[in-house]
Amino acid sequence: MEPRIQIDATEPQAFKAVMELEKYLQQGQLSKTHYKLIKTRASQINGCAFCINMHTKEALELGENPKRLFLLDAWWDTDLYSEEEQVILKITEEVTLIHKNGLTQETYLKALELFDEHYLSQIIMAVVTINVWNRIAISTLKPLEG
Repeated sequence: MEPRIQIDATEPQAFKAVMELEKYLQQGQLSKTHYKLIKTRASQINGCAFCINMHTKEALELGENPKRLFLLDAWWDTDLYSEEEQVILKITEEVTLIHKNGLTQETYLKALELFDEHYLSQIIMAVVTINVWNRIAISTLKPLEG
């Protein structure tokens, strides 16, 4: 592949702004497990090799069960994920694939049964943020790390 611009070098202020959102989310209420599931699943949907590589490694370092990562792209067909995780993964898919039906009322109401408004807001913002990162990495052909 031909090298492309790297936005962190060409537009550091824009990159920093997205990084500040990332830092905010890392300091929020979202559990690390929930955050890594969101990041990995959205990256799978978007086909972002750079982000899949990064977030699966991070999840393993945090002690995530490899089997759950191997089966993440078929989460609905296993019993490896809690009810909360299933709703988070559904939100991740619906927001990432916003052009289909958006975040459905059914998923939204189920999420409100399980999470308070702040946690749900952070779930949505985490999905939005990883989608930004995916789009940056894919459009600039971000090289894989290690």
